[in-house]
Amino acid sequence: MRVHYPRTPHLPWSPGAAADDVRAGDLSALAGTEVVVTEKLDGENTTLYRDGLHARSLDSAHHPSRAWVKSLQGRIGGRIPDGWRICGENLFARHSIPYTDLESWFYGFSVWTDRDHCLDWDDTVRFLRRLGVPTPRVLWRGRFDERTVRALRTDPDRQEGYVVRSVRGFRRAEFGERVAKWVRPHHVRTDTHWMHAAVVENGLSPAAALWSVRSGALPEPTALATALGIPELDCPPDELAEVSARLDELGSGGDARLAGVLATALRAERRQSLAPRLAGPLGLPLARRTADLVGLHSGLQQPYPDGERRAGLVRLSCAADLGVLHAVAATAAAGEAEREQVAWSALHAEDAGLLDEAPRTPLGRLRSGLREALADLDRDAADRCWAQAREAYALGRISTVEEAVAVAWPRRDGRFPRLLHLCGPSGSGKSTFAAGLTGVGARISLDDLRTARGSRADQRDNAAVLREGLARLDAALAGATADRAGPQADRAGTGADHTGAGADHTGADAARAGSSAVGTVLWDATSLNHRQRSHVHAVAQRRDALVTQVVLVVGEDELVRRNAVRTHPVPAEVLAAQFQRFSPPYPGQAHRTWYVGPGGTVEDTAGTLDAEEY
Repeated sequence: MRVHYPRTPHLPWSPGAAADDVRAGDLSALAGTEVVVTEKLDGENTTLYRDGLHARSLDSAHHPSRAWVKSLQGRIGGRIPDGWRICGENLFARHSIPYTDLESWFYGFSVWTDRDHCLDWDDTVRFLRRLGVPTPRVLWRGRFDERTVRALRTDPDRQEGYVVRSVRGFRRAEFGERVAKWVRPHHVRTDTHWMHAAVVENGLSPAAALWSVRSGALPEPTALATALGIPELDCPPDELAEVSARLDELGSGGDARLAGVLATALRAERRQSLAPRLAGPLGLPLARRTADLVGLHSGLQQPYPDGERRAGLVRLSCAADLGVLHAVAATAAAGEAEREQVAWSALHAEDAGLLDEAPRTPLGRLRSGLREALADLDRDAADRCWAQAREAYALGRISTVEEAVAVAWPRRDGRFPRLLHLCGPSGSGKSTFAAGLTGVGARISLDDLRTARGSRADQRDNAAVLREGLARLDAALAGATADRAGPQADRAGTGADHTGAGADHTGADAARAGSSAVGTVLWDATSLNHRQRSHVHAVAQRRDALVTQVVLVVGEDELVRRNAVRTHPVPAEVLAAQFQRFSPPYPGQAHRTWYVGPGGTVEDTAGTLDAEEY
């Protein structure tokens, strides 16, 4: 069934409203609600379905400007559920505003279910991103306040206006109360209607190549290299075509498809360099996932004990989309023996039901069920329970949400110490990040221990310094356990804000709130590789501590720049050697992981119960 998009009412202060336009005379339905204000784009209202599309008019005829969006619908239509529709703006042809830097010629702004319900804004963004469709730029978000919205300023030469909508989803019958627009005065500034004039394409930005891959188009190496800010992609086009076909067969779209393509193209790069290098054009979460695919894919090409495969694959799913990982590994395989190993791994994953879900995380249903069951717990307790359930599932000890709740029950009270384990080369910002945390009960710094022995730079007694540090860590965690057994622990599980990451935030919010937990211990050292980290984790495991790995993601050039102005710079050759040896931890190698960007804030997380991994 085709559905006409409703007419959007003008806000009372919209100067672009014509005599026959609909006006919002009453904004009381928005009062006190959270709204999002997005840029209003100057294009043609278009609705996409699983099996077709139309412009605002249900019987819209062919027009040259609609050819591209038809090809987009052909790529993504199969992943739109039956009866659902995507409403957005077709920007291929220039109307009154000439765009020069669009990320795509189609932007989606609402998604409607088969029950004629508009998804809430956050679900809309997630759904569209997985299809490979961008959303308009957000100008403001918050509790609706007319004065604040009125005060928003737009550039009338470059922006048509803005749209206000409730963040919460709504029924179609509520559209006129939940959505309104502001349009610039004298919006149409051309003598001839765009449909009756020659089609002039709007301009695309380099980032359009990334969205093109997300939406299912064949990768263009030169355009991708430009979008990533690198000279070239040293990857044969036929390999990009092969991995694209494998990903399409899996039904992978959006960021998952882009990560698989880029990991294939960049698989010869050093993983520790790749995440900071890609963070600018991709954002840290996607950059980190791409780098992890680069680091992990070769493991599937090697022999592995069949009796341990299921557990290994489940653990691997904490760090990567298993389907995408197998697609990259198969494409990158050097020979027939390696391809056979990848195929054998994929068969095991399929037989174990580990590739049934999209996105392909076998823990998806377990996560959502456990999240609901543990909704009353603080974040630390919930994340610890989630880590316990993940491992039990990997070992085949549980398979249902009820069993997960049971196996995690001993951790519900939160009576365990917390360890924040910093990880990164000298100058990556570990101490600066640590200084912004509050409520840390003990901080163990190997540099401080060396200083107490006579010289911060003296590396001759490293073994003794490490032993002293580990002994102090053991004592601190033991003391933290005792603290947890006191009155403070009685509040665990009630939602009180006394956790290592705060009780009401994850991700970027964790950086702002830091750690306010009584019983939180901080380990401040480079911890460059798994062997170095294993000593710390062994102590934490003995004391039953929740381990949060804090990974500082900073590129080598930035490390060199920072080192030059440090109070205690390290020799250039030492810093270079550190970065060369640096092997960041993968998700799942600690209970949870925070990734801190160059700005010093947490920009990505893994292992948290209330965050989607992909």
